[in-house]
Amino acid sequence: MTNNTDTPVTVIGLGLMGQALARAFLKAGHPTTVWNRTTSKADQLAAEGARLAPTVGDALKAGSLTIICVTDYQAVHEVLDATEVSLEGTTLINLTSSDSAHAREAAQWAEQHGAQYLDGAIMAIPSTIGTAEAVILHSGPQPHFEAHKSTLDALGTVAYLGADYGLASLYDVAGLAMMWSVLNAWLQGTALLRTAGVDAATYASFAQQMAAGVAEWLPGYAEQIDAGSFPAEVSALETDARAMAHLIEESNAAGVNTELPKLINVMADRSIAAGHGGEQYPVLIEEFGKPSNA
Repeated sequence: MTNNTDTPVTVIGLGLMGQALARAFLKAGHPTTVWNRTTSKADQLAAEGARLAPTVGDALKAGSLTIICVTDYQAVHEVLDATEVSLEGTTLINLTSSDSAHAREAAQWAEQHGAQYLDGAIMAIPSTIGTAEAVILHSGPQPHFEAHKSTLDALGTVAYLGADYGLASLYDVAGLAMMWSVLNAWLQGTALLRTAGVDAATYASFAQQMAAGVAEWLPGYAEQIDAGSFPAEVSALETDARAMAHLIEESNAAGVNTELPKLINVMADRSIAAGHGGEQYPVLIEEFGKPSNA
């Protein structure tokens, strides 16, 4: 295992996130080589001690670990498919955002070209990179991850998810689903309360309490989903559906958009029609697990 700050690292792609990654390695004491199509983006990093590689091939040779973080997977292939580039013996960690299918395809391509490959996802904003607040997810062969974990620790809180190369991408979008759902629910409630003169800041603290309370239900609900059994220990789905109808009625009366609560209400109604009205809310996993056109 590489476990000291002498480990040389290469960062390919110097957008805001790539610059933050390179800066975190520099701060941790790692000799850091960088490359970007627009070389001027490396100027500040060079002033801070990074080495600007003249070519991608040179950049790959410089580090025992290479991080690539570019616009998309097409850009990954455009950069690494260059004729002078050799991936033989390289450990490549791809932190470019995409979907799980692209991640698995990229892993196969990289291995065919002689690289050890991990796919990853950054659950953070650039300003948090290098702190515990930044969560960096990795998936692929565990030995590749363990060999470089101590180096990757410079980026923040690193996590290994499993051997399936697509897991980091899947966790990424699952996390986004949580983020958008919480934010959209808060916006729905904020829109309602504003009709009564309550400002967003006043509602925000109450909404935080609600979100935290609901989050505590998740482990128990997860047990029901994994067991495929949904006894109504808190409330039955048909009771929840009546509350959804109340939310829709209240929103209509206040002149507030009802598209979001109606969407979930339709799914609940389908589940009730299928005979699940007496079961607990997580039974809706069966609706969420169906294709949209089913």
